[in-house]
Amino acid sequence: MNSTRRTFLGTAAGGAAMAIGVRAAQAGVTWDLSTVWPDGNFHTQNAKRFAEEVKKATGGEVEIVVKAGGQLGFKGPEHLRAVRDGLVPIADVLNIQQIGDEPILGTESIPFLVSSADELKVLHKYLRPEFEKVAARNNQKILYMVPWPTQYLHLKIKVDSIDGLKGVKIRVPDKNAQDMLAAIGMAPILIPWGETIPALASGAVHGVSTSATSGVDGKFWEFLKYIYPTNHTWSCQMMNVNLDSWKKLKPEQQKAIEALAQKLEPEFWAVSVKNDKDSLKKLTDNGMELVSISPAMMKELRAKTAPLLDAFLKRVPAAEKPVKAYLAETKKS
Repeated sequence: MNSTRRTFLGTAAGGAAMAIGVRAAQAGVTWDLSTVWPDGNFHTQNAKRFAEEVKKATGGEVEIVVKAGGQLGFKGPEHLRAVRDGLVPIADVLNIQQIGDEPILGTESIPFLVSSADELKVLHKYLRPEFEKVAARNNQKILYMVPWPTQYLHLKIKVDSIDGLKGVKIRVPDKNAQDMLAAIGMAPILIPWGETIPALASGAVHGVSTSATSGVDGKFWEFLKYIYPTNHTWSCQMMNVNLDSWKKLKPEQQKAIEALAQKLEPEFWAVSVKNDKDSLKKLTDNGMELVSISPAMMKELRAKTAPLLDAFLKRVPAAEKPVKAYLAETKKS
């Protein structure tokens, strides 16, 4: 973020804080919640449900206003810093996009580390405490975490081997996906979600690595034809609140919000699993084809990307203990 924009955002945030302060004196606390996802996205719907329940649980004393589609001017990779610096009191933060500041937040997206939502729950048993430490040292608190569904390669071309993917320009959301697809010979380009559709429309990329959910958000059927269920990486949205804002709440408000987040998180996970099935159906109903990947092709995908696990753990030593505990429990080690 350049200094001019930072100054502008800081000034705007200061003005917003003053306005919120007036409302706080008159009728409780109001927080604007920043998310880059559109209104129809299930993560945004989860955030709105959470906001509604927070208002009820606090008797209207704490109100969260969801600002979807990047209304507040922040891109996804800026959210950790924006919450840290108090530019926004609460945000839906995509963990894998924050690795420039906190590399361990990319752990879930180690290629083929996790195969299902149930395995992700096991990983979280060991990894979530580390994420909580990351949040704390960045002046924030994780209220809840919800995964994106399984990941796909959405492409213009149909292939039956890795050789057919060589040189294909594809959008990726994070460095692990970039490293993975580079390892199999593709030409991955790191692009935030807000710039993905223009990149497709202009021909800058000919494919996207993402969930079926995002495929529906972006109406991929207008640009792409084939869906490959590679299930190669995972990631989560973290609902993070600025600690300075959090500490201004009454203890009973904090307790109510924490209890609510704990109650809703499993429900939000179930929404994620269902949304994958619903979104995949919508993509195929609109003309996209789900390609059956051969066992030989999948075996080669895994073989070519296997070294990335050790490379990640070497690069991010803090991830070694939770990852190895997870591998031991799931008998993958």
